[in-house]
Amino acid sequence: MGLRGRLEQVEQRWRYGVSQQPSPRGTYLKIADVVKSQIAADEEMVELPAAAELMRHHRVSRGVALRVFAALRKEGLAEPVAGGRWRVVRPGRQIERRPLAELLEAVITDDGLQVGEPFPSTTELSSRFGVSRPTVSKALDKLESAGLLSEARQGKQRTVRALPTGTESPES
Repeated sequence: MGLRGRLEQVEQRWRYGVSQQPSPRGTYLKIADVVKSQIAADEEMVELPAAAELMRHHRVSRGVALRVFAALRKEGLAEPVAGGRWRVVRPGRQIERRPLAELLEAVITDDGLQVGEPFPSTTELSSRFGVSRPTVSKALDKLESAGLLSEARQGKQRTVRALPTGTESPES
């Protein structure tokens, strides 16, 4: 290979990154192996890296990052979370899989809230359940439709309008 061929090769590696070179096994599988080793090494790891993080670190497209997630899901190591990052699945550990609207309804009883009391803010609930604020807002809309919470208005906190079915007031 002449000097020109070497220069073209160096330019191609610089422009596209080494990870863009053809791989007999598939780049996404190699990245999935890296993530699997991270999961195995860190028992406290509960979320996978974000797609943008994988893309930046491994210099791959979004499609490749999504194939990494799909490969980990197929092996039973990860599952998607609506409005959040992918969650690490570990054998023997209980994971809350109820819909978010049910979890938010349980906040009324878990926090001992009564009719007329303020309900936690979208930001608080987002942090508490590890999901995005828009996801929380959608679930809150369901509770509003069910008549459990007051209407959302700019600058006014939601309040409890009714207790969930099966919940008794302490006065009873």
